[in-house]
Amino acid sequence: MPEEKKSLIELLPKIVSEGRKEAEQILENLSKPSIITLQTNEFVLPAKDISGLWKGKTPRIPHQERATFHKSQLELGAQPEESILTDQFSLTESLEYSGDWLNRLVYGDNLLVMQALLAGDEKSGLPSMRGQIDLIYIDPPFDSKADYRTKIILPNGGVEQKPTVIEQVAYSDTWRDGTSSYLKMIYLRLVLMRELLSKRGSIYVHIDWHVGHYLKLILDDIFGKGNFLNEIIWHYRRWTAGNNSYQKMHDTLLLYSKTDDYYFDIPYEPYGDWINKDYQYKDEETGKRWRWHTVKGVRYKVFLEDENKGVKCNDVWQIPYIVSTANERVGYGTQKPEKLLERIIKASCPGNGIVADMFAGSGTTGAVAEKLGRKWIMSDLGKPACMIMRKRLIDQDAHPFFFHSIGDYQKEQFTKSEFKTISSLAQVVLQLYGAMPFTQKDAPANVGYIKQSRTLVLVDSPNKLTGYNTIKRAQQYRASFMGGWQKVIILGWNFETNIGQVISTLNDENIEVLVIPADLLDRLKSKSSYQQLIKSGKIRFSSLQYLTIKPIKIEKGKATTETLTITLDNYVLLSPDALPLSEEDRGKLQKYIAEEPLALIEYWSIDPDYDGKVFRSRWQDYRENTENDTDPLRVVTEAVIEVDKKDGMRKVCVKAVDVFGFESAVVEEIK
Repeated sequence: MPEEKKSLIELLPKIVSEGRKEAEQILENLSKPSIITLQTNEFVLPAKDISGLWKGKTPRIPHQERATFHKSQLELGAQPEESILTDQFSLTESLEYSGDWLNRLVYGDNLLVMQALLAGDEKSGLPSMRGQIDLIYIDPPFDSKADYRTKIILPNGGVEQKPTVIEQVAYSDTWRDGTSSYLKMIYLRLVLMRELLSKRGSIYVHIDWHVGHYLKLILDDIFGKGNFLNEIIWHYRRWTAGNNSYQKMHDTLLLYSKTDDYYFDIPYEPYGDWINKDYQYKDEETGKRWRWHTVKGVRYKVFLEDENKGVKCNDVWQIPYIVSTANERVGYGTQKPEKLLERIIKASCPGNGIVADMFAGSGTTGAVAEKLGRKWIMSDLGKPACMIMRKRLIDQDAHPFFFHSIGDYQKEQFTKSEFKTISSLAQVVLQLYGAMPFTQKDAPANVGYIKQSRTLVLVDSPNKLTGYNTIKRAQQYRASFMGGWQKVIILGWNFETNIGQVISTLNDENIEVLVIPADLLDRLKSKSSYQQLIKSGKIRFSSLQYLTIKPIKIEKGKATTETLTITLDNYVLLSPDALPLSEEDRGKLQKYIAEEPLALIEYWSIDPDYDGKVFRSRWQDYRENTENDTDPLRVVTEAVIEVDKKDGMRKVCVKAVDVFGFESAVVEEIK
């Protein structure tokens, strides 16, 4: 029987068998040196504009983080140093934190995130998180018809962004064969989550009627039927359409433990009004409530155990859905109420435990864990989700946390593509751009030329971040390769965040840097698709985005301080053609690019003492921060901050993220 005509019950054995084999292969590969690792984008010390700089001592960055920062250095040509320790940080509040722990927000595919967490990184000293996480809560997508577009509100209008290429590919993989491919996706991830859980750990899987009954069978297989603890019904009230069925007013949470020795602190709810009727008497001496109980003609008193403690929670939870006017609402479609996560975390994570959420969405898990004094790890594939989470944590004055990205998506796509070597892919990109490859044996395979204009074209690797070193190499080729050339064009997949400043600093008018379309590898899945792209000529190589700032002003302050005034100057956006927008929205965007480019900044932050290795975000402003300018759709464009006086040169780094999630950075040195 063809697979597409088989029922899911018939397909489940194959899904489980293939999932086990793939999971075993992943776990075996964790020991290999090529395993992907976490890369640090930002070390966030929450201090949004109006509150000044981060006021505590900077946390000591754990030993395991030191080497990872070197991958995203902003200083031109900087060489890593052995140590980047800062002052030891001591929390004065009552939260229980271990000495070296810092919370983590990770942007990327959670399959890769979990592999990085499981593997650790011996080179940089990052320990494996295998068996270290006490609670996992996940709220994976339920419905193949869900709409994952993002509405971006700009001054005087808005645009609608389709999912990024990475999200689109993940989405198409998840739902390609309907529920069958969804179960394949989730099986593999649940196996890795089991490996991350500690012996006392447990997992809550949040689902609804679409896939819950199938997912229960898969969870039984992975965690063991005997480790199933509860099916919890979250009942809520909300308006829904349709009159042909009962209104759907609940979700389901499936709770499994890893072992019999799991942590669980029974939660209690306040007694309802029935308590006054059932326990209507009070003992004169103790004040305890009691009622009469009769068994076979014998009547005796039954006392209420603990009136203040409440009644033990059952498996049906009446927790309100988040209404549109709720203060905790952050504008994310699938956001869950904080009370729901509060109950889960209090019940199943010890006071100093670690909570993880691999489909973090709006970040409710981390936000609540932070308030309850638990450690947390969150990851999500969506750039809008990660931006919402970062701002949400800053808004609630969270403790310092890392913002990571996971490896390089293009690198992962390349390993799955039909191209066996980087050079073969480079040859294809050269032809799509319209360049001719060199035929000489000693010519680099990733370099071509445009004959009429004496222009070299260099294609960078999907395994690299295009930056200073690539541009210097391109200059060398232009000057000396085959007698020299007039101009060189660099085509890159991914870029160091300071690429705009690198280009500006080198000030070479005969260099052009362009972006290879992010979806190209996905569009090159077959030779026929490659030929179609060649004929169509629809591949667009777009320009880069970058940030500029005005000269930094420095004024004397008190005896030991000075004041810096940092002002945004301009923001040049990645070509709108490269963005997943409709033609109408591209037109709207062009207007902002021309008239008010800084209105496209979503978030910007400052490290006033940048050391060339670790970007410590010690000041932030972002849209929706209305405490400083009452404008929810624009950031302030000037920051006045007081810093400790410093002899000699001061290096200031400014980072910005636009409304589409693209990052840029600029570094300035001042005396």
